[in-house]
Amino acid sequence: MDHDPRAWLWDVCQAADRITAFLKDRNHTDYLADDMLRAAVERQFEIIGEALNRLSQAAPELAARLTDLRRAIAMRNVLIHAYRRVDNDAVWQTSQNHLPLLRTEAAALLAELGEMP
Repeated sequence: MDHDPRAWLWDVCQAADRITAFLKDRNHTDYLADDMLRAAVERQFEIIGEALNRLSQAAPELAARLTDLRRAIAMRNVLIHAYRRVDNDAVWQTSQNHLPLLRTEAAALLAELGEMP
């Protein structure tokens, strides 16, 4: 049975919203100083990357419409497999500079596909 691509897009939106909430009223220094905050943000980026990887396998034409698809999946792979080399500055920059567009694009695709059954 095929998985509904809306579920993966919903996961991306939810994880992006969590990252945004976690980082609300926080700055780069706060982020670097807080191990638990970094772990929480990294976990949500892992979810985003996994959801996008699955979406790209199940609905490649849909996934290809996301601007930073490959970068998001690659980031997930680093967070999971190369965790000792995670660049905290890069994670912060991604949350500030790339996540808003990804969230907007995923939400637009989700809206285009319609409500979840």
